[in-house]
Amino acid sequence: MRAVGLLLGLCLTLLLGGCAGSMNDPLAPKTAGQVDLKRYQGKWYELARLPMRYQAGCEQSEAHYNLRPDGSFGLLNRCRTLGDEWLRAEGRAYIEAPGHTDRLWVEFDNWFTRLVPGVARGEYWILYVDERYRTAVVGSPDRKYLWILSRTPSLPAWEREHLLAKARQQGYDTSRLIWRASDQQIVKMH
Repeated sequence: MRAVGLLLGLCLTLLLGGCAGSMNDPLAPKTAGQVDLKRYQGKWYELARLPMRYQAGCEQSEAHYNLRPDGSFGLLNRCRTLGDEWLRAEGRAYIEAPGHTDRLWVEFDNWFTRLVPGVARGEYWILYVDERYRTAVVGSPDRKYLWILSRTPSLPAWEREHLLAKARQQGYDTSRLIWRASDQQIVKMH
């Protein structure tokens, strides 16, 4: 039952964080500008995130984005727990407003979104993506959520620090980040 609750929470994490007026808020974080969604698609490892109860117990998370012909993303989030169980949440991401490929709405497929379509969605703002599309910093405009992402499960210390600096420049509290556990750490915890 705990696994079902965790998965449901993971699905709702971004959904309830949205705020329709944030795009025009002068205090909102600055986003990356035009993002090439074809290059952004694929697998991203979550290296770090701000604490949220919906991802409590998740030691390794990853997101898979698959660009669809209509310009939206099919989305699969996976999370490995301390019990060595993989939880999944599927959904979609789509552009908030034409011409702003760095600002997406995310909506997961669950009982609530099927009951009330379009209401439970969250803002997914790409704050930074490197020119090779190998690392990214993503957050919500209210600064409650932040993710440091990479195409690989680990990065050198200098590159992590570079991404942390990008997040701090946007006003995110990086001192509270939860870092990805390695496969070896998970094995040792058993």
